Amino acid sequence: MTKKILLNAFLFIAILLASALMLLPAMLDKSMNPVSEHAPFVVSVEAQELHGSLIVGDWHADSALWNRDLKKAYDYGHADIPRLQAGNVALQMFTTVTKSPSGQNYDSNETGANDNITALAIVQRWPIKTWSSLFERAMYQANKIKDLEKRDPENFMLIESQYDLGIFLLKRVNNPKMVGGLIGTEGSHALDGNIENIERLYENSFRMMSLQHFFDNKLGGSLHGTSGAGLTEFGKQAIYEMQRLDIIIDVSHSSENVVKDVLSISNQPLVISHTGFNGYCESPRNISDSLMVEIAEKGGLIGVGFWDAAVCDNTPRSVAEAITYGISLIGADHVALGSDFDGTITPGFDTSELVAITHELLELGLGKEEIRKVMGENMLSFLQENLPKT
Repeated sequence: MTKKILLNAFLFIAILLASALMLLPAMLDKSMNPVSEHAPFVVSVEAQELHGSLIVGDWHADSALWNRDLKKAYDYGHADIPRLQAGNVALQMFTTVTKSPSGQNYDSNETGANDNITALAIVQRWPIKTWSSLFERAMYQANKIKDLEKRDPENFMLIESQYDLGIFLLKRVNNPKMVGGLIGTEGSHALDGNIENIERLYENSFRMMSLQHFFDNKLGGSLHGTSGAGLTEFGKQAIYEMQRLDIIIDVSHSSENVVKDVLSISNQPLVISHTGFNGYCESPRNISDSLMVEIAEKGGLIGVGFWDAAVCDNTPRSVAEAITYGISLIGADHVALGSDFDGTITPGFDTSELVAITHELLELGLGKEEIRKVMGENMLSFLQENLPKT
């Protein structure tokens, strides 16, 4: 009898533990990617009509990091295909996150700090090979996006080239709700220190690569690292290889010295996929306005983020004010959206509510053509000029 009781107790505990492990990924996602509670946004009819006519594009979302099926609508997190459609998003860059330091902050992170993504990969039951290989983590997340096209071709298309982009725009005439997705990296840790992995990532649909994340790496210093260093020799080799393959270079999270070095050797315009303007929001997350001007002068784009460290608040109004400041600094042709949705931030809205930014831009007196540019046409033009041709 005692053995039977013990066995039943063991089975009960095992079931509880298994249930907890099944629920834990969603619990983590909900806690790490919340949206601030808010009343429904008041949006003018003019803003609704204008927003419905826009090509909306976002340079940065980490949605593939989480165990959500992006084909389905969720009431947590920030982005999925149904909510992208509700927000009239045409172009979405999905970025793969492979490493982030324990105790992550905007001031100083040690390269050797314990890694948060390893634990997340284990909890979310990713393949064992992703537990030790940053390259495999990037591939696993990218494959989610590629698989999405196979499972939902009516609503989603993967874009890898200028040719694909043209096909997508034609398809969107018949289906205005179709979303075009691209794949990029959050930092170049996915190289696993091997320059040849740049071409391997390219062959697996990666079309944008950022250089650093929250710590210094083999390519150079992070804005949030300890060295403030510029590009290493390995970093310079990586830049040349990315340029050879027409991979878009993203200097989000890069130290100012890395940004300067890339500007000095790059023959293609740069992107900062998610950031803010330091002159509008003085923050360790944002590089100097003078570097923003240099990036713009060389044809680059700045994606304005949707969270407090980038724009000093998380409301549509603060995002719109940061955009307006950016236009005054570098011109309307060089400002875009870079939400950082699903990147463990707390925005004041999710992607289904982007019309609220359009409303606030109108309220601030921006012209409709300027709004069209920053909400997505600048991103479209940049991709038309800088993606591989075929």
